[in-house]
Amino acid sequence: MNPTRRILALSLAGLAALAPIGALAQGAYPNKPIRVIVPFAAGSTTDIIARAIADKMGQSMGQTLVIDNRGGASGTIGQAAVAQAAPDGYTIMVHSSSHTVSPSTFAKLPFDTEKDFVGITPISSTPNVLVISPSKNIKSLKDLLAAAHAKPGSMNFASAGQGSATHLNAEKFKHAAKIDATNIPFKGSAEAVTEVMSGRVDYYFSPIAPVIGQIKNGQLLALAVGSPKRASALPDVPTTAEAGVPGSEFNFWIGMMAPAKTPKEIVNRLNEEVLKALATPEVKERFAALGADAWTLKPEQFDAYIAGEIKSNAVLVKAAGLEVQKN
Repeated sequence: MNPTRRILALSLAGLAALAPIGALAQGAYPNKPIRVIVPFAAGSTTDIIARAIADKMGQSMGQTLVIDNRGGASGTIGQAAVAQAAPDGYTIMVHSSSHTVSPSTFAKLPFDTEKDFVGITPISSTPNVLVISPSKNIKSLKDLLAAAHAKPGSMNFASAGQGSATHLNAEKFKHAAKIDATNIPFKGSAEAVTEVMSGRVDYYFSPIAPVIGQIKNGQLLALAVGSPKRASALPDVPTTAEAGVPGSEFNFWIGMMAPAKTPKEIVNRLNEEVLKALATPEVKERFAALGADAWTLKPEQFDAYIAGEIKSNAVLVKAAGLEVQKN
């Protein structure tokens, strides 16, 4: 064999030897722990759901999913960390619908919310429930609207902070119902619930978990849920749309995302693993305790949903007159 042919033969042999290694590397994901960034503090609803899902996904995938809480700046610190991470499937994010609000509430962000992330799937829809003290003598959403229209500007509502999901839900309801009510922001749900129970604040679009006990024992009255469909934890409570306020639906969701350019096969694998985790009895039980309903989409559907929410939330933030942070 002449030297040129010998070199060519050796090169081809080398490539053939490497091919199985390359194929193995492609098929080995994950071969190390996966970091799951949660842009909120430990103990938040988003964090609890992330941990429930991560535990079951880790068991199925044979690798640990490590929760990394990166709270602060309304979630944007954690978002930035994910946007800047390598798109290799080893850094992912579990965030809430606040992900689609930050482009409208910050004048400048160190990432593009729509372009720097790829959706994996929503995980849950966690409805807010409109609660009021029985002392108000308001028995239905129709009664609430009648009272608000009778004395414009006299009503107020609680929120767990300016720009929070509880605030935006109430603002969307207010806008759709054409009522005038004032936001009273608190540091969190616990304080907001206390003030509504006392009657000092008129109503609150609360996450279900903090108020389900008070609803059952009669300390609070549930008038409606703000979600597009009824909550499984409160099946007899109508949605605000069903109760007469079309266009008031607000979907508070928690979902999984990855840096843009993460390989499609990895995104699809993670999507499948979330679906498997949601089907386990342990996760179903945890969600029931939180008042959360499992909700999934295909990755491309989730991307389209996020793009639509960024636009609709921009309109809502402007209508609510929320202050834009200048950084």
